[in-house]
Amino acid sequence: MRIGILSYHFPPEPAFVPGSLAEQLAARGHEVRVLTGFPDYPGGRVYPGWRQRWRYETRSEGLTVRRVPRWSAGDASVRARLAGWLSFAASAGTIGRGHLAGVDVLYVHQLPAATFAAAGLLRLLGAVPTVLHVQDVHPELEAQGATPTPWSARVAAATRWLYRSADLVAVAAPGMRDLVVAGGADAGRVRLVLNWTDERLFHPAEPTREARRLVRGDGRCVVMHAGTIGARHGLDTAVRAAAPLRGTMDLVLVGSGPDEERVRRLAGELGTDNVRFVARRSPLEMADLYAAADYQLVMLRDLPELRGTVPGKLQAAFGCASPVVASAGGDTVEIVERARAGLSCPPEDWATLADRFWLAATIPSAARVEMGRRGREAYLRDMSLRGGVDEVERLLQEAVAARRVRRPAERVRRSEPRA
Repeated sequence: MRIGILSYHFPPEPAFVPGSLAEQLAARGHEVRVLTGFPDYPGGRVYPGWRQRWRYETRSEGLTVRRVPRWSAGDASVRARLAGWLSFAASAGTIGRGHLAGVDVLYVHQLPAATFAAAGLLRLLGAVPTVLHVQDVHPELEAQGATPTPWSARVAAATRWLYRSADLVAVAAPGMRDLVVAGGADAGRVRLVLNWTDERLFHPAEPTREARRLVRGDGRCVVMHAGTIGARHGLDTAVRAAAPLRGTMDLVLVGSGPDEERVRRLAGELGTDNVRFVARRSPLEMADLYAAADYQLVMLRDLPELRGTVPGKLQAAFGCASPVVASAGGDTVEIVERARAGLSCPPEDWATLADRFWLAATIPSAARVEMGRRGREAYLRDMSLRGGVDEVERLLQEAVAARRVRRPAERVRRSEPRA
């Protein structure tokens, strides 16, 4: 097939789902054309060595990547994010009609940031079969509890139109199905395709001396959170849970994000000398860091839309055979408990999380290894790259076939005389 892929983010950004999907589909003999922006995530500024311009295209066997300019200002404000989304939509509309002309099917890696671009492209491309792979259902354009703005209403309206217009809607978590159906998707066209991780980076490993130096403390149990320190994760709960366990366990936060300063300040106020911060590391180092810790911490706040979300760090932990401490609700905890790959507790409950931290520290090493092994088995069974690409490829073929069936039926209906 000739397959178009629309994605707001794409490698070298940490966007391994659309990136590895494009590579794998091309390796299977399909002609793949990607439309994306210039890399600027997570810092919000275009990567060093890159320059935004209109004519930028890379080609390899079976794969063409066309990048278009978008607003990148390094500002996490609502206005800056909307500027990025709208500028990407304008650029994608300008270039996309020509770049994606003649594709048999379009795959949209659906984040809120791509909503306007996807809606515009579907209108421009006309009757192109489309598979929408929904990653997130909440645009976060207001502070929690704030009155919705006109822009959030526009995003919601565009999202509803996309759900209705796509031939198939894939969801990245089981609980997301109900959310997209409530948002306007036909329940009969919704499929589950769990995300995978970058298997070149996240795999079982032995920790290096440098990884041990960064992660290990004085022989205590180490629970590590790797990734963005953001509003969705509620890491202040983890800091409060770790505070009474000085001498029992260490909490190591690897990465950065908009909430980092606030979380650091809380750790200082509580005097938590067992909470340590490690600056963002290269993705190439992550498997070693995972191996140096005893558990990976997966946290989501107690928000309705997050109960139907599975954060990528869960797949990464399972892929590395790392046992998990999960403080979340809905799908994330259900997957951990079903795999028997770690410990879990409700979200935003620091006292219960402290109990899980204490329990994690008391579990023998052999039992931890066994939990990690079960998580690895669950990843290979339910979330692997090969399995995910197989399923997406099948959905693309299904969308093309379904559209071919509908077209003759529509022509017959149009040709029937009216009573």
